[in-house]
Amino acid sequence: MAQNTEVQTNIDGKFHRAITLYNNKAYSGAQRIFKEVSANTTKHNLQTDADYYDAMCAIKLNQTEADSKVLDFVKKHPYSSKKEKIYLNIGNYYFANRKASHSLKWYQKVNPTLLNVEEKKELNYKMGYTLLVSNYLKDAKEKFATLLGDPRYGTDARYFYGYISYKQENYGEAEDNLSQLADNETYKAEANYYLLDMAFKSGKFEKAVQVGEKILPNIKKQQQRSDVSKIIGESYFNLEQYEKAVPYLNKYEGKNGKWTNTDYYYLGYSYYKLQDYTSAIGQFNKIIGGENKVAQSAYYHLAQCYLSEGKKSEALNAFKNASEMNFDPIITADADLNYAKLSYEAGNPYKSVPQVLKEYLAKYPESPNTQEISGLLITSYLHQQDYQGAINYLKANQNPENNALAHEVSLYRGMQLFNEQKLNKSLPHFLIATKAVNDTIKNKAHYWLGETNYLIGNYRNAVTSFSAVSAPNFEEAEMLNYNIAYAYFKQKDYKNSRQYFYEFLNQNLEDNDFNDDASNRLGDSFYASKQYGEAISAYDKVINEGGSGADYAQYQKAMSNGLAGDSKAKVNDLHNLIKNYDSSNLKDDALFQLATTYTSLGKTKQANISYNKLLEEHPQSGYIPTVELRQGLLEYNSGNNTKALEKFKSVVAKYPNSNEAKQAVASARNVYIDLGKVNEYATWVKTLDFVNVSNSDIDNTTYEAAENKYLENNEIRAIKGFTGYLQSFPNGLHALKANFYLGQLYFKGSQKQDAVPYYKYVIDKGVNEFSEEALAKLSQLYLEKEKWNTAMLLLVRLEKEGNIDQNIIFAQSNLMKGYYEKKDYEKAVTYAEKVLANSKIDEVVGDDARIILARSAMATNDLVVAEDYYSTLDDTATGELKAETLYYKAFFLHEEKAYESSNEEVQNLIANYSTYKYWGVKSYIIMAKNYYALKDAYQATYILDNIVKNFTQYKDLIEEAKNELNKIKSKEAKTNESISSKK
Repeated sequence: MAQNTEVQTNIDGKFHRAITLYNNKAYSGAQRIFKEVSANTTKHNLQTDADYYDAMCAIKLNQTEADSKVLDFVKKHPYSSKKEKIYLNIGNYYFANRKASHSLKWYQKVNPTLLNVEEKKELNYKMGYTLLVSNYLKDAKEKFATLLGDPRYGTDARYFYGYISYKQENYGEAEDNLSQLADNETYKAEANYYLLDMAFKSGKFEKAVQVGEKILPNIKKQQQRSDVSKIIGESYFNLEQYEKAVPYLNKYEGKNGKWTNTDYYYLGYSYYKLQDYTSAIGQFNKIIGGENKVAQSAYYHLAQCYLSEGKKSEALNAFKNASEMNFDPIITADADLNYAKLSYEAGNPYKSVPQVLKEYLAKYPESPNTQEISGLLITSYLHQQDYQGAINYLKANQNPENNALAHEVSLYRGMQLFNEQKLNKSLPHFLIATKAVNDTIKNKAHYWLGETNYLIGNYRNAVTSFSAVSAPNFEEAEMLNYNIAYAYFKQKDYKNSRQYFYEFLNQNLEDNDFNDDASNRLGDSFYASKQYGEAISAYDKVINEGGSGADYAQYQKAMSNGLAGDSKAKVNDLHNLIKNYDSSNLKDDALFQLATTYTSLGKTKQANISYNKLLEEHPQSGYIPTVELRQGLLEYNSGNNTKALEKFKSVVAKYPNSNEAKQAVASARNVYIDLGKVNEYATWVKTLDFVNVSNSDIDNTTYEAAENKYLENNEIRAIKGFTGYLQSFPNGLHALKANFYLGQLYFKGSQKQDAVPYYKYVIDKGVNEFSEEALAKLSQLYLEKEKWNTAMLLLVRLEKEGNIDQNIIFAQSNLMKGYYEKKDYEKAVTYAEKVLANSKIDEVVGDDARIILARSAMATNDLVVAEDYYSTLDDTATGELKAETLYYKAFFLHEEKAYESSNEEVQNLIANYSTYKYWGVKSYIIMAKNYYALKDAYQATYILDNIVKNFTQYKDLIEEAKNELNKIKSKEAKTNESISSKK
């Protein structure tokens, strides 16, 4: 017993020593001894205590088996009074180390009934806190409720109880508890903030202002000052005290430096109510891509602000955006109405204005605004130049007023088609317009009906239509006499053509070119009537005034003198033309006539000099075959048979199958006969595939039968006759003419492309009397099929060989376009400059040249030259070309940072040329860039977003718009958390 007592005493000593180490936080040493005591003691209570402290040491030392040691302790000593204590202590340990979930697990194992009063209070407080931290608000609140009146835990418990009520949005209960802490040094900052927030959230805005303004001066944390300012500002906003709201709303710094769309809305709307529209726009336009009630209201009021600032185009976009949302039906309907009206006033880049107006009428059929919108719809068609759309609408909505208007619109549609060179399609519209009640419309319709008939070759109908103009009091009618004169002239009714050319000239219009042309045609009318003296007087007027076509007048004067029997005057006139008109296309004609006249006068030497000069200076002239033939005849008549034969054979070799070649064969026959070398002639003739002496009579007869039908305008019989002739005589005497006339007949008909092989035959025979026109027509056919490479080869020939100004201009202008299409900008520019150097081009051709120069400059990045040429087109361009010039005007202004001026040009384009969608969309990208440069991110992103959504047919523009949109959103996302910067 003594020995056992000694051992136990030793164990007790170790236990006490371990307790001392434990109290001194030497947990590792203490744990080792506690384990030893537990293993060696025979006392149950001592073993229980040792196991208890062993587990507590494991907890203190953060050992991985600490929790299992506690559970082992409870299992080993299930009836120990320390069981609750160890649960509580381990919970407290984790609580002290801020491990709420760990502490909560152990607190939940404690049986509160086994704790004393203070231990129960401690457990409720700490367990309440761990439940709160773990977001078990209801359970936490129950724990804190038991401590509200406690001297030790009451204040903390009341704060947490009030905070939980706040989080549960039980604002009454939260306010009751937190208001008791409003002056508590520990909790007054948080309590007052929650009281402020609760007052705001419960709609007690006056109280929120009162509390907020009280605590704001004492808040030290900048973020909290920002948040409190926001609550005060929004409270004033809800009290409609906008002037007071603005400074507080401006003090808000956002979350992490970012505002939301709602934040911008509050400030923007406050400025709006204060009628500070510029500042309101500055806030509203930061709301990008919103899709909620706040965004709809913001866009609607943004539109109102834009209207107040006179910015209709900007307002259009904002109303459109608001109208596409249905969060507030009243706002939606009013936005729809304003969007429709503004589309009419300022144009619409997304849809045609009539379409927008029709959509409004379909959406709001019972609206009191229906009649007003219906009226705008009709005029919008006219304003947008969608005359066909207007006609369709008027037909679908017939009444006396609409029927009368339809006649007028038919006139405009006819003129539109006329300007597009769709002459046959314009005719029925002009016919309808001639039935108009309004005299001006009726007379204009007759006039344009006459113009159209003239251009398609119906000269008799043209005279009838022109003559039906009863009151020529409109601008175009000043050309009425001129046009009637030409229509008679084309019919070879020279008596009437003279009369109307006289009447036109007596009008004394300022346009000298038309006067000069009329004088020349007057002269031609006299000339054709063999009244050469009167013809000369008309030609002299043009010559003396040095007007347009003076070279032609000089030539015709020479011809008139010749036909009047005054060869000397003719020779003098021809010399004057050659001397005084260096650039004239008639110089080769003059030389030819000069040589012919000298021949008739027996002046062979002078004739040869003129012929040689023609050959030397005009090697591409159509007279060359005839000249060489004539030279051969001169040699023959002078007895120089050998030289004559050389010339005749040369003509046959160079120009086989031509009339000159056939005459050369006949003339060579005479030479051979004179030389007594008939056998040599027969041998030579057999080598010529186009000469068949035995069949010549049949050849001539067959051809003449076909030609007669041609001259009678019997086109069907003529085609049949010429085709039959060529089948019988593919290389006949008249094969060249037959092929040319077949080409002409098919070209006039509905199967124009059938003319191709016949024109090709003509031009393959080299320069001849038909080659120039064949080149012009054949190249035109290839151009219509967009066979540019083939056409350009012909156009190069036409430019070199042509004598008619119109054909040369046609060749040069199309070569200009062809080289541009091939991206050979240097040659395109060369030909454009050639075109502009010609004084006889019309305005349309001149504009074509200028646009090629402008586009070529853009393609080679010469912006200065491009801007210069685009600016010259600004006054004359129409239709799509005008849309293009306006786009580049906006582009250059953007480059010069004149953003507002650039936008004005875009608006002009959208309002007046919206039918040319590509240029409208392209210009809208410029407008978006302008807006962003002007710090209007809303307009910029809305425009770009709509381009991406609505114009998928323009892939290049979609890609450009997407890139710009992503750039802007990436920048704006840095200050607005409502914007996603993701692509």
